[in-house]
Amino acid sequence: MAYPPYLQAGDRVVLFDGVCKLCNGWSRFLIRHDRAGKLKLCSMQSAQGQAILAWFGMPLDHFDTLLYVEADQALKRSDAILAILRQLPAPWRWLGALRVIPRGVRDRAYDPIARNRYRLFGRHAHCQLPRPQDRERFLHD
Repeated sequence: MAYPPYLQAGDRVVLFDGVCKLCNGWSRFLIRHDRAGKLKLCSMQSAQGQAILAWFGMPLDHFDTLLYVEADQALKRSDAILAILRQLPAPWRWLGALRVIPRGVRDRAYDPIARNRYRLFGRHAHCQLPRPQDRERFLHD
């Protein structure tokens, strides 16, 4: 089985827009609640993020969704959110049960937020660097 660049068997990676304030808040939430350290984080703007996006044939300059990568599969939009939540301890993992709602319905709720995230939550001028105590949670060379 071939894996995307920078990934190995068993890796679970959340790719997020590094300048989006909502996305950065999501990454902090994951660091705080993923106490087992199951998830790695990666900015889509980083060299690692760009290589993974290219491997999956995703746009390299337009980040309208977060991506959850496990092995050689990538999930996006509401599928990604629910897969990520299932990796967290209770009560967050219970929200994964929302996958019984049809994807089209879930994505109709996800898409307007993703499209308007800069206007609603703001953006940073550049990608935020991880705090020193969180560096190991991020994908790196």
